[in-house]
Amino acid sequence: MNAEAILFYVLSAGILTLGALCVFSRSIFRSAVFLLLCLIGIAGLYIMMEMNFVAALQIMIYVGGIVVLIIFSIFLTHNTGAKLPLPIPRRLFWALFLPFIGFMLVLWVLLHHPFRSETISSKVLDIHEIGHQLFNLNEYGYIYPFEIISVLLLAALIGSIVIAQSNKKK
Repeated sequence: MNAEAILFYVLSAGILTLGALCVFSRSIFRSAVFLLLCLIGIAGLYIMMEMNFVAALQIMIYVGGIVVLIIFSIFLTHNTGAKLPLPIPRRLFWALFLPFIGFMLVLWVLLHHPFRSETISSKVLDIHEIGHQLFNLNEYGYIYPFEIISVLLLAALIGSIVIAQSNKKK
C-alpha cells in the first residue's frame, strides 16, 4: 500500500468520524466545529484528486462562508453551551431505520447498475477558463445563479440577525 492510499484512508476515516460526531454531538457549537473540520477534510480529498480549484472553492464557500455563518448565528442566539435533549426512543428508531433503508437502496442500485467503463479525456481546465465560464453573461454562463445565491445568503444572514435581536429583547 502506497502513501497516497494510506492518506486517502486516513482522510476518509477522519471525515466519517467527524461527520458522525457532528450529527451525534449534544453541544450545538461542537457540532459546528466538527462540521468545519469535516469540510476541511473533504477539501483535502479534492486536493488528492488534483482538483485544487474545487478544493479552494470548498474552503472559501463552505468553510469560510457557511460554517462561519452557522457559528455566527450560534453566538448571536447566546446558546453556545446549551445541550440538546436526549432523543425519544421511538424517534431514534425511525432516525436509524430510515437512513439504513436508504443506504441499502443506494447499495443495491450501485451493485446492480451496469456501469460502462470508458476512458475520460484528460483535458485540463485552467483557472482562466473556469472564471470565464463562471462569470459569463451568455446562456451558458453562471453569473445569474451565482448572484441569486449571494442574495439568498445575504437575506439568510439578515434574517438570522433580526431573529436573534428580537429574541434578545424578549
